[in-house]
Amino acid sequence: MTASAAMFDLTGKVAIVTGGNGGIGLGLARGLAGAGARVIVAARNARKSATAVAELQALGGGGALAIEANVTDEMSVVALFEAVAERCGRLDILVNNAGTNIRKPPPELSLAEWREVLDTNLTSAFLCSHAAYPLLKKSGGGKLINIGSMLSIFGAGFAPAYAASKGGIVQFTKACASAWAADNIQVNAILPGWIDTELTVKARAQIPGLHDSVLKRTPARRWGAIDDFGGIAVFLAAPASDFVTGAAIPVDGGYSVQA
Repeated sequence: MTASAAMFDLTGKVAIVTGGNGGIGLGLARGLAGAGARVIVAARNARKSATAVAELQALGGGGALAIEANVTDEMSVVALFEAVAERCGRLDILVNNAGTNIRKPPPELSLAEWREVLDTNLTSAFLCSHAAYPLLKKSGGGKLINIGSMLSIFGAGFAPAYAASKGGIVQFTKACASAWAADNIQVNAILPGWIDTELTVKARAQIPGLHDSVLKRTPARRWGAIDDFGGIAVFLAAPASDFVTGAAIPVDGGYSVQA
């Protein structure tokens, strides 16, 4: 293996991807598995996770497995990380990807809906990071990747709870990056733009003209695909990014740089 290839090699590494059984999470998991990591898909839909694991194993991610977990529940998260420690013996990479959205303007959003979005998108990242820290430290360091959004940068009247949660993800990323640098743990965030997933199919149905407005503003002149996230996942999980921490990197085809 050449020195440059070794910078992106994840052979022998163990990675957890929350919500890794579909959408952006599956795109991230595909990238990690293709680079040699053993990927644990942590999600609630067991049937969907089993399909994802079979795909990851076919990509060369030998030992990929699914563990059913509710990442908004502290005891379920503790059980998840205990299972990973027992079955895999180590943890090197955590991707906090689980997320949801409820598209309503602020006056129409209930407190229960606000809490559902914040718990799924932000509190879950705290719970999983908290549980991952001792395992990453025991491994001699590791990588923590949080999934934000372009709404970590912009506001949107139709998604106040989502925007608040994803803004919080960036600040949480910076706090962990600062706190854990001494333990050789790099913490970064990915900020997806408009990506073609089940969630954005619903958005296009709910927001008139969204499809055309996205294409008009995006210099790449297309919606993103989930496989656009494999490369950035490998970079942020591999030795190539050992001196990158606290960053929030847009993956949006240039959407966020347009006026």
